[in-house]
This record gives sequence, C-alpha cells and structure tokens, in this order.
Amino acid sequence: MTITLITGGTRGLGRETGRRLTALGHAVYLGARDAERGRTAAADLGARWLRLDVTDDDSVAAAAAELGEREGRLDVLVNNAGVFEGMMTPEEAGAAEARPVFDVNVLGVIRTTHAFLPLLRASAAPVMVNVSSGLGGFGIVTDARRGESAWSLPVYAASKAAVNMLTVQYAKGLPEVRVNAAEPGFTATGLHGMSGPGIQSVEEGADAIVRLATIGPDGPTGTFSDRAGDLPW
Repeated sequence: MTITLITGGTRGLGRETGRRLTALGHAVYLGARDAERGRTAAADLGARWLRLDVTDDDSVAAAAAELGEREGRLDVLVNNAGVFEGMMTPEEAGAAEARPVFDVNVLGVIRTTHAFLPLLRASAAPVMVNVSSGLGGFGIVTDARRGESAWSLPVYAASKAAVNMLTVQYAKGLPEVRVNAAEPGFTATGLHGMSGPGIQSVEEGADAIVRLATIGPDGPTGTFSDRAGDLPW
C-alpha cells in the first residue's frame, strides 16, 4: 500500500487530493494543526490524521517520528499547506506581512521535506509534489497573454517562485525521489475565498496534484505543470 502524507490536508485542495488518493488505495495521512479538524476530515475520507504544523520545527519533527513508528516509510509527500496574504500592493507588503507567508509557503516546505526525507528514502519509489502557482512562474507572469501577468502580488508570488526553485533543486539533489511542482490553477478554495465564473472547482484544481502524486519510478522529475501539461518556470 502506498503511504501518502498531505500537509494542510483538512480542506480545499489538500482534502480533495486526500479523497482522490484514498479512493485509489493510498493510505493517506492528513497533516493538520487542529486535532478536531484533522480527526473529522480523516473520518470523512477514510484517511488518517497526523498532528502537523509546518511553521513549528518541533511539530514537524514529532510528526515525522510518529509516522516513522507507524509505517516505517513514506512513499508520497504532498507539500500542500499554504497561505495567501491577500491583495496587498507593493506599498502595503512590508517585511512583517511577508514573514508569515514565507514561513508557511517556503520554510514549511523546507521543514517538512527535511524532516520526512529519511522516511522517503526508505520507500522503493519516493515521490514529492510541491503545490505551487502560476503566479510563481517567471515565464507565466511575464507573458502578456496570460491572466497572471495582470496581477502584482509581490509576497505570494515570490513565495511560490521560491517553491518552484526548491522543486528544481530538490530534483537535482535527490535523484532517487521524483520531485515535481503542481499548478492547480485559479481554484475556488478557502485560500482566497473567491468563486464564480472562470474559477475552477476544487475537483479540477486537484487534477495536477493527483497526477503527479501517482507517477511511477520512471515518471518525470523537476517539472512544473498544470492539468493541461507542462508550464514554463
């Protein structure tokens, strides 16, 4: 059975990814800061939950130790936990506003990857998926034909650009792990609270994540893609 951990797994894209992977036969652990929310989501999906706060070194280390005791390995890590600082302009986005966003979106990926790497290396075919955004792709936000080029979101976009670079560097430095970045697209989730015409459903948004979470040992690594295919960095 494939052992899978999804950070930020109790709602939105994380929850939908957990639902889909559970249906595919994965033993899914939902990482959650809140015990009640974690237990409820896990019970609803037929998954398991793991107390995990990606901003807390001790919490991440304890979660890795617990999963190691339970399973002895981790086959798929989905770094999904993320926050959005809102529509802050460059004038509004100071260091104080940026710090918590980077703590979750960037340092959270680093903390979790570092702590769970020994368990990934215990897998016969380890996979890591970093949930990113087209707003973090230079080739996307500089293309006037793309809707992302109209936005100026310096903190969030920079944090996702960092996630993209982490993906490339992990893929280079960890050749035994399939490491890829997924762009869910503009999806109706609690991250930003928007919905309506032109915004994908959470089911559509999870497509790229699920596809990359289910690749085999001969699958791609060091790529950035959405549900339609490869994207420019």
